[in-house]
Amino acid sequence: MQRTDKPAFDRISLASRALKAAVATRTKAEAHQSQPICVYGICEKLGVNVRFNAINMEGMYQRGAQPRIHLSARRPLPRRAFNCAHELGHHVFGHGSSIDELREDAKENPWNDPKEFLADTFAGFLMMPTIGLRRAFRARGWTAAAASPEQMFAVACEFGVGYETLLTHLSLGVKIIPYGRAKILKRTGPRAIRAGLLGRLVPEPLILADRHRVSTTIDAEVGTLVLMPGGTEAEGSALVREGDVEAGRVFRAVRPGIVRAAVGDWATFVRVAPKEYVGLAQFRHLEEDPDE
Repeated sequence: MQRTDKPAFDRISLASRALKAAVATRTKAEAHQSQPICVYGICEKLGVNVRFNAINMEGMYQRGAQPRIHLSARRPLPRRAFNCAHELGHHVFGHGSSIDELREDAKENPWNDPKEFLADTFAGFLMMPTIGLRRAFRARGWTAAAASPEQMFAVACEFGVGYETLLTHLSLGVKIIPYGRAKILKRTGPRAIRAGLLGRLVPEPLILADRHRVSTTIDAEVGTLVLMPGGTEAEGSALVREGDVEAGRVFRAVRPGIVRAAVGDWATFVRVAPKEYVGLAQFRHLEEDPDE
């Protein structure tokens, strides 16, 4: 008998289920169908507790009377958000409790597991709705097929996902760009993109927020660099100004809290959590108590 690696399930059918569930989840949580979301806020509205833990894993879904999602505080911020959406997928589809190991330690192709494929595809559609992606490129005068790595990075930052996660979703999820184009773009990594935007190599994560960003909030943690439009001024002490570059004004998140940043008719709220925050998601931006 000839062996085959083709999974024994219908990917197209499962992807269709994932898309419908993502739309229904946004509706249930009263979220806009095209705009970026805070996935932790979605979980809170659906009665699912989210907690960050100081352990190495991708995420865990704990089914029960009080459903819980556990995430590793040691993963990058965009990864934490996508992992949360993935675990929420397990909850939405009624899967049992499960734990997702670190991707690099997990089995070679988790998409051969129909439950993992369903949860991952759901997360992609929930975090990156097709009409929202098309709006994001169109508003900036770009086309996804011809977008540069820096332009892809800007869109990834708007939806709160990783650069490679966006490219995978655009090529394999919604098929807006060819898979070959995504592979070429992945040759330019986030470190090189940061260097191109800032004019220097930096180890810290960077969030790019341009004037076309529609979300009113930016989620950061202490140590994150935030690049906003030129002339932006930030209120409060959670952000400090690092300097100006050709692409805009650079700030560094230095302490937890929520600050308003604005220039002209553009404004946003930057929510800063402690670095590798451990605790419930809804408390991640509380300012430190100086008396403690």
